Amino acid sequence: MTKSALIDEREAASILCYSVRALQSWRHRGGGPDFVKVSSRSIRYRRADLDKWIAARTVSNTS
Repeated sequence: MTKSALIDEREAASILCYSVRALQSWRHRGGGPDFVKVSSRSIRYRRADLDKWIAARTVSNTS
């Protein structure tokens, strides 16, 4: 799978180890990974955007 391939929210949630409901909540409130709105009822994610979101939250310590 390429980094630009589109994946559905179920697969994206699995990659992030979160629920689909969490992704839906983040989309509504903001703050989640970037997504592609294919149609009014069809949401997809790019693997590269998920990786970018993960990298932005990677920390080496708590201070």
